Amino acid sequence: MSLQLYNTLSRQKEEFQPVHPPQVGVYLCGPTVYSEAHLGNARGPVVFDVLTRYLRHLGYQVRYVRNITDVGHLESDADTGEDKMEKAARAARIEPMQVAQHFTNRYRQHMLGLGCLPPDIEPQASGHIIEQIQVIEEIIGNGLAYEVNGSVYFDVPKYNEEGQRYGKLSNRSIEDQLAGTRANLEGQSEKRSPLDFALWKKASPEHIMRWPSPWSDGFPGWHLECSAMSRKYLGELSDIHGGGLDLMFPHHECEIAQSQGSHSHTDEARIWMHNNMITVNGTKMSKSLGNFVLLGDMFLGPTGPLVSGYSPMVVRFFLLQAHYRSPVDVSDDALQAARKGYRKLMNGLRLLDKLVVSDSSSVVDAGENSLATDNQEPTTEATQLLALAAKPAEFLDDDLNTPRALAALFDLLKRFNTLAANPAALAEVGPTAFAQAAATYRTLVQDVLGLRDEPRANVEQLLELTLGFYSEAKADKAYDKVDQIRGALKTQGIVIKDTKAGVEWAYSEE
Repeated sequence: MSLQLYNTLSRQKEEFQPVHPPQVGVYLCGPTVYSEAHLGNARGPVVFDVLTRYLRHLGYQVRYVRNITDVGHLESDADTGEDKMEKAARAARIEPMQVAQHFTNRYRQHMLGLGCLPPDIEPQASGHIIEQIQVIEEIIGNGLAYEVNGSVYFDVPKYNEEGQRYGKLSNRSIEDQLAGTRANLEGQSEKRSPLDFALWKKASPEHIMRWPSPWSDGFPGWHLECSAMSRKYLGELSDIHGGGLDLMFPHHECEIAQSQGSHSHTDEARIWMHNNMITVNGTKMSKSLGNFVLLGDMFLGPTGPLVSGYSPMVVRFFLLQAHYRSPVDVSDDALQAARKGYRKLMNGLRLLDKLVVSDSSSVVDAGENSLATDNQEPTTEATQLLALAAKPAEFLDDDLNTPRALAALFDLLKRFNTLAANPAALAEVGPTAFAQAAATYRTLVQDVLGLRDEPRANVEQLLELTLGFYSEAKADKAYDKVDQIRGALKTQGIVIKDTKAGVEWAYSEE
């Protein structure tokens, strides 16, 4: 089975066929960095990290772009209200770019903690003003935008008259959009139609973030940045463009209109992918309800509705337990179950590190023997094991179905545990089949799903416990144990010091 991905634009799964194979261009709409990242900000990066990892596993050469929004995102989608960056900066009495840099750094730290590989390119909106002005000029040149008092708006009715359909991605009719729009909102009087959206906004005198343009000193509309940056780094038609379900309208809808209106009449991306939203104990996650879960707080815990903290890898596993197009409900019960599942997968890696099949088909410790080549026909045991090992990838091919892939990995792990307890059955598998199945497990868990082992031990507590054993051995005059403990700690760069105040430890200075 080839890779199938659900395309929001066509409302169906489609066989993945790159525009320019083997190169693949992937664009994920990143965060607006005016505040701490919350759990909802993590789902898209985790999903697209697995997608990127899997595409590379399949042999594609992926260029993964994830942007940073640091200008132009107003409080209202109706092009009104303050710039979120400037509002946060004023509250903190610092420069907007200080706010942007601080929360960008925090966001990157959290994404690395969650096991997300850094994107190949991470463009910032404020660094691509020239490209955005160029897109606006092209749209105006094509008759699909107009300037009013220094601001520029995209002409949605004119766009529709030319045979396009604004609303096709979100499947909204013009009538529904008009019914949900109040034409008397602040700033709407400049627009020819309430459906029109800002490409460039003239800055008010007190507005800090501003750039010169042919129309005014101002700033770009929020939707414009992704069209300009996707085009710059992935070409006029990329392979995959995505983000959260909340970005489908108006953000991605506007992106398609801008791309078609400026340069190509393409939909900007061949496949549009959207991850679903996050709820907390069955209720939509919201700051006003007090159930908003910030990532930094979640890792430390307890916070908000959670009575415990959860490590980044547990959070990643938790997010992958649901299909990306399904909602995820956050609760302590669900996260505690995820912790158990994650640890079970990590124990599987430890098991495989200890088990190999020798030439004589006996189970030995890793390191004592290397895997041998088995030239015999595969046995029934080997065939069954390899069939289990093939299942996870089949589910990933089916629209990146990570929950079913995880379930298949647990089935494979269950078989490994059975073989570990039954040397005769393991011998029947043979070294080649075992090595292949074990490599598949490691690759999918670590390289594709991005789950790594996290140290859970408290080093300080372990050292105190070890020093207690040292003191007992010394009191019992068991000097062989005393020397053994000293030697073991020394190999770890730790020295024991016997002082009048008692036993202490210090880092070795040798």
